[in-house]
Amino acid sequence: MPITVALDQCPDDPRPFIEAAAPTHPSLIDTEHHLADLYGIINVPTAVWIDEQGMIVRPNDMAFGSEMFKDLTGFDSASYLDAVRAWVRHGAVPLDRDAVRRNQMLPSADEQLARAEFGLAWHLHKTGRGAAAVRHFERAGQLSPDDFTIRRGSMPIRGIDPMTSPEFLELYQEWMARGRPYYRPRPAG
Repeated sequence: MPITVALDQCPDDPRPFIEAAAPTHPSLIDTEHHLADLYGIINVPTAVWIDEQGMIVRPNDMAFGSEMFKDLTGFDSASYLDAVRAWVRHGAVPLDRDAVRRNQMLPSADEQLARAEFGLAWHLHKTGRGAAAVRHFERAGQLSPDDFTIRRGSMPIRGIDPMTSPEFLELYQEWMARGRPYYRPRPAG
């Protein structure tokens, strides 16, 4: 069964999107970014396929349910959705266990430190120490510059619009200049 997880600072932030989508599966909100930490999620939307035994059968990968962002990402949702359907209906997994291991992106030492800095910043923010939090949010972004869950994810916490602010546009332009790094390309099916 699919589960949607939003990485947001409070449940009210994704609520309008969840209600508009009217999903028939559970939608959870991870205010602590535990899922990003556990599965190395660096951007959204991301999909991780986990089977009934709790094994990853397709590592974290960019995923879209429509062509809405195709011009931006170059991602073809049709072949991805076909692969999801084949997995659900017939148990067809796109990668064997060795390929899953090879395609998992394990965090570097700097990326692990960035997660720790983000966690510390979030704690400082929640306990009313905003100035100290900002320093740690910024340090986390420096350590892991392509991790949107850290860089973009900290923007609303710091009072910055994560979609249209100059800070986001600068982040986006840096990311584009580095070749739009995301996850390793996966086979479509």
